[in-house]
Amino acid sequence: MRMKKFRLLIVDDEPLIRAGIRDGLSERDDVEIAGECGSVSEAIDTLRSDEVDLVLLDVELPDGKGFDVIRRVGPERMPAVVFVTAYDRYAIQAFEVNAVDYLLKPFDQSRLLASLDRVRDRLAGSGDALARRLEALLQARETQWPQTLVVRKGERFDIVSVMSVDWIEAANNYAVLHCGAVDHVFGETLASLETRLDPTKFLRVHRSTIVNAARIVAVHTMIGGVYELELRGGTRVKTGRQYRDRIRKLLDG
Repeated sequence: MRMKKFRLLIVDDEPLIRAGIRDGLSERDDVEIAGECGSVSEAIDTLRSDEVDLVLLDVELPDGKGFDVIRRVGPERMPAVVFVTAYDRYAIQAFEVNAVDYLLKPFDQSRLLASLDRVRDRLAGSGDALARRLEALLQARETQWPQTLVVRKGERFDIVSVMSVDWIEAANNYAVLHCGAVDHVFGETLASLETRLDPTKFLRVHRSTIVNAARIVAVHTMIGGVYELELRGGTRVKTGRQYRDRIRKLLDG
């Protein structure tokens, strides 16, 4: 008996990752690639207009996060989801608790195929159960934001209140937390730290900068479609051109 094909949408901003997924599935006769997307907006448009059974959904995208896709499409309308992530302990804990599968970058073909087999089993179950899992995942994301960050300094551990942070600056594989006159070197990348912070309070405004929205006291328009954010205390932070929509949304209230 011939197995029914299910339609797969690949959502990842890295072309090499998308190509690797295609290659890894080339011998599967039960999978049809419905398309590829490199952003939140593209994924939403595709899911609203096309019939898809499964989404391989990157957590971190240029214009937002994979969770934004679920929120805007709606858990009840989403197909099955396998998250693709480069972040380990924070993401994996949420995914496992809510019975949503994940692929941790870098992953190999055997891990990809095993994940698809698990998803196929779930697709045979209740669609309502899938919607409930996705809804639970969104709720978990919205309530899991930490109130403190632990900064190690040799044998000392400083407990830093998240809301004491004015802005955060990338420093290679670390991030610098600027808290008034005190700076803390935090042992994670800016991209990893961004996934842990409440996006309604902390805004990524540049590839190397996150700001605490509550610290913004003025926004200055600059030439070239960028802005300069004036923070409480007088610090000024320039935004990146690719983040201008976020600033406009902030200005629209």
